[in-house]
Amino acid sequence: MVAGDALRRSLRLYLVTDRRCCGARSLEAVVAAAVQGGASCVQLREKEAGTREFVALAVALKRLLAPLGIPLVINDRIDVALACGADGVHLGQSDMPPEVARGLLPSHAFIGWSVETPDDVVRSASLPVDYLGVSPVFDTPTKTDTLPAWGLQGLSRVRTMTRLPLVAIGGIHPGNAAEVLRAGADGLAVVSALCAAEDPRAAAETFHQRMEAA
Repeated sequence: MVAGDALRRSLRLYLVTDRRCCGARSLEAVVAAAVQGGASCVQLREKEAGTREFVALAVALKRLLAPLGIPLVINDRIDVALACGADGVHLGQSDMPPEVARGLLPSHAFIGWSVETPDDVVRSASLPVDYLGVSPVFDTPTKTDTLPAWGLQGLSRVRTMTRLPLVAIGGIHPGNAAEVLRAGADGLAVVSALCAAEDPRAAAETFHQRMEAA
């Protein structure tokens, strides 16, 4: 498993992909621009893609990101992560159990796990996971299959319950980035605020400016 300051740094501005937000642009172009602006980790999350397409996207992004030292994380699909040599996977509550995934993945690959309730956070202490995705912090149209939002107070409570790195997701934008970090997040996971941005590079740069105020 991966742990420590290096992982926390990688999770700082965490791009989660959604091709529906990219318009006429290719996913690869949007990711490249966001990384130029400072995105430090990329999760390929494409629920509608078939396996062959998912693998092709993953291989293309791995080719783009590996020379830059930017980790590629695959959402849910362990088979796709193995096929492209991903740096990590992210699992939700209805995905493969983390302990099963750990047995299939190479030792260097890290595992993120979404937590939606305090009980999930307690359970994480006994699981082979490297960071927690606190989901959702705020209500958001891109995540409709989750429990009610944690809010900033809920995020702060999670921070007191675990020493694992925390990635906040759900309704994150430059206007609330600093307060989310102050509430206890180590990183911000962003979907539409980068994928739908007219200029993903400038949007990522704006996030960094606001995050420095935390």
